Amino acid sequence: MILAGFGLFLLCVGMTLFFLLPSRSLVQDLRSRGVSAAATVIGVDSKPKYIRVRLVSSPKAGTEAKLSEYAGMLPETETGASVIVTYDPEAPSRVLTQGWVADPPANLPAYGTSALAVICLGLTTAVIWRRLRILRTLGPEESPAASTGGKEPSDESVRHTKS
Repeated sequence: MILAGFGLFLLCVGMTLFFLLPSRSLVQDLRSRGVSAAATVIGVDSKPKYIRVRLVSSPKAGTEAKLSEYAGMLPETETGASVIVTYDPEAPSRVLTQGWVADPPANLPAYGTSALAVICLGLTTAVIWRRLRILRTLGPEESPAASTGGKEPSDESVRHTKS
């Protein structure tokens, strides 16, 4: 039980890092070396699974790129709309809208899994404290027979229900 709770805690921490680190590193990279440019939206999937943009005003004008997801989210837009994007000149496929680079949206998957990690750790700690309290109460020097007042259970005390 304790190992399972601790294992769930570690799993949730791993998932939190999986959701948090790529998004954070993308934003930090674009803030440090990103180039802002005007772009036109040339394709939007209806779900939206992807948003394709064509850079209009930059040294890489005419380059098409798929807008990067941030925490599994994409901004709401439509085909033909103009947007200001920030892209990485070393890897033009890393593109986010300028607004999301300046002020990224909440990373709900990372927040949710970190809350689950805290809950798992709390429940595991509660189980450990409970077991320690039980072991201190019973103690290793006491036998289960000693906890019954020193009387050994006898066959006479067992009540037969069948005749």
